[in-house]
Amino acid sequence: MEQDYIKLIFGLKLKQIRTDKSLSLFGLSKISGLSKSYLNEIEKGKKYPKQDKIAILAEKLDVPYDQMVSLKLDKNLAPIGALLQSKILNEIPLELFGIKESTLIDIMANAPAKVNAFISTIIEIAQHYSFSRESFFLASVRSFQEANNNYFDDLEQSVLKFAKTYQIDLEKEVHSKELEDILIEEFGYTIKENELTKYQDLESLRSVYIPKTKILLLNNEIDEAQRTFIFAKELAYNFMEIEERLYTFPWIKFDTFDQVLNNFYASYFAGALVIPKAKATRLLKEVFEKNTFDAELFLKAMNSFNASPESFYQRLTNILPKEFNIQNLFFLRFTHSANTENYFLNKELHLSNQHSPRANESNEHYCGRWVAIKMLKDISERKIKHSFDLQISDYVNDGIKYLVLSSATKDPFKENEYRSICIGLLINKQLQRKLSFTEDTNILKEKVGVTCERCNIPDCELRKAAPIVLDKIVKDKKIQNIVEELNDEFTV
Repeated sequence: MEQDYIKLIFGLKLKQIRTDKSLSLFGLSKISGLSKSYLNEIEKGKKYPKQDKIAILAEKLDVPYDQMVSLKLDKNLAPIGALLQSKILNEIPLELFGIKESTLIDIMANAPAKVNAFISTIIEIAQHYSFSRESFFLASVRSFQEANNNYFDDLEQSVLKFAKTYQIDLEKEVHSKELEDILIEEFGYTIKENELTKYQDLESLRSVYIPKTKILLLNNEIDEAQRTFIFAKELAYNFMEIEERLYTFPWIKFDTFDQVLNNFYASYFAGALVIPKAKATRLLKEVFEKNTFDAELFLKAMNSFNASPESFYQRLTNILPKEFNIQNLFFLRFTHSANTENYFLNKELHLSNQHSPRANESNEHYCGRWVAIKMLKDISERKIKHSFDLQISDYVNDGIKYLVLSSATKDPFKENEYRSICIGLLINKQLQRKLSFTEDTNILKEKVGVTCERCNIPDCELRKAAPIVLDKIVKDKKIQNIVEELNDEFTV
């Protein structure tokens, strides 16, 4: 067994025995002759005492030696032992959130039995539902983004430093050729464009990087914006001297959390380079200052950068919280196959709150009134390059409204496949101060739900399923009311 695990278990047991005997660290130090600081290091799992020291502790605490060195924990500490043995703490990026493993273990060790039962439940759920390491890693990064309002000034400064070092004018569109030249001349890359097409199974990959030879293989089907983004990511890895990284785009699998985190850092860098904050902020201010929403002006701002609509919307999640103090927002990405009723939410980000539109339960139907769903229907039927619209979505179940902007595009790598992205801004007094057009009567106002199964909008022409979840809630409430009435009637 790992030495760290053995030290932690011994420390937990010693602390429990000491506290059961109503001894402080000072008291145990006094009767054992061992220093208080040494005992503290043992209890925190940092040191493991030698046999003679264990014998002294066993004697003074009146506990059998074998019990002291046994790895078996009593029922109160057993869940913590299971947690440690599962190695899940090795997977959790505690340092990302400023948490020390020893601190977390100490909190759990002092927690009541109900908390430890909760820990056992979490472990059991993870086992039963096969929660993958990749899912856990991605959720951790998403929480990290949300905790920082998805804005990272050190990465923004790295982009400015890079632009100065390589004399890139961030007021002009950044193109793939100037980034390619830097990769080749400064970092020794070789770019090959005809290799991936030889393998049908690799058709979904945009790029593959071969680290030993510094060869970057590109998919022939990528457009100029995708090519620029890929080069920008590669420059991020090199300029920021990131070694623990992924070598395919999109990723196939993650081996370590650092790869996930560094992939996010490189993507953020690329987005900030291609869509510079200063220029984007200036263009957005022009849109926000108008009393009516100017779709042409918004699309002009989007098209001022050599970037896909998805990159632009994702960049808004960095800029709006920082530059406009608009922090209550969500970002969603859907995919859709033409001539089907299938819509998949495969990317989401919520800042400040867990907002109403979110991943639904399996086999439930997303609300057809969402502008993101409308855009997918529109583009798949009309076969156009880009579809854009916005609406004010009134979530009737929650009593809150969002201004939602959405774009849909064709998936360049899959026939009859489409994707839509949207950003939703919670309508409150703060947003109304920042955006002059929130009262624009020309903006469609739509009552929406999350899924048909959870929506109480009457006579909805787009409903795909009965509101069975809400019906059950209503039925349970009626039963509860009758039971309460019976209780009152027969209580003397």
